[in-house]
Amino acid sequence: MTRLFHPARLAAALCLTLATSAFAQAVIVAPIAPPPPRVEVVPAPRTGYVWDHGRWRWDHGGYVWVPGHWQPVRVGYHWVPGHWVAHGPNWHWVPGHWA
Repeated sequence: MTRLFHPARLAAALCLTLATSAFAQAVIVAPIAPPPPRVEVVPAPRTGYVWDHGRWRWDHGGYVWVPGHWQPVRVGYHWVPGHWVAHGPNWHWVPGHWA
């Protein structure tokens, strides 16, 4: 008789499910274009960090300004800032990331 739910198979399936859901990100969609970016005073360069400019965040039916902040540098990578992209009548947020 074969066992339908072998403990090792069940454990492997559970690990894969948890691992893939850990990398999932919410998709942010706004029905209107974001306002123009605000003018920010960029601080003097800081060793070991890169400046991530401020952005507009969609929050409960409206845009809210999020000020810029420092991102710790990842050796061998460069910072790609987050940005809004038009998709038909809606706008999708592409999060900043290291590439």
